Amino acid sequence: MLFHTRPFLSALCRTAVNQIRSYSSPKKMAASPKRAKLSDEERPSILSTLKESGWTLVEGRDAIYKEFIFKDFNQAFGFMTRIAIKTDKMDHHPEWFNVYNKVQITLSTHDIGGLSHRDVTLANFIEEVAK
Repeated sequence: MLFHTRPFLSALCRTAVNQIRSYSSPKKMAASPKRAKLSDEERPSILSTLKESGWTLVEGRDAIYKEFIFKDFNQAFGFMTRIAIKTDKMDHHPEWFNVYNKVQITLSTHDIGGLSHRDVTLANFIEEVAK
């Protein structure tokens, strides 16, 4: 039996090696508009609604921050869970810190070194979840 399976395994290994060799790592693509930094011209209009909702600019970096307080840990954790599901789908994850009923969130797009439309989209979603 070993004699008959050997050619099959050999062919299988060759196929796997060829697939690995032909694999090319994804090339960095140019930043899409959603991954580009917010321009100086669009910042006032885009960020004004978030600032009215309590988001603040982080001193010393291009990011926004907000703290949320809930009735108890259960509510805070539920809030974070809903956000986690959305951020996983977006492949855009917040910096956050949680102690009991308090959740602190900082948003910035790390691969571009600052605020992007993705941060604004996520912040607006977070505001909806917090209602």
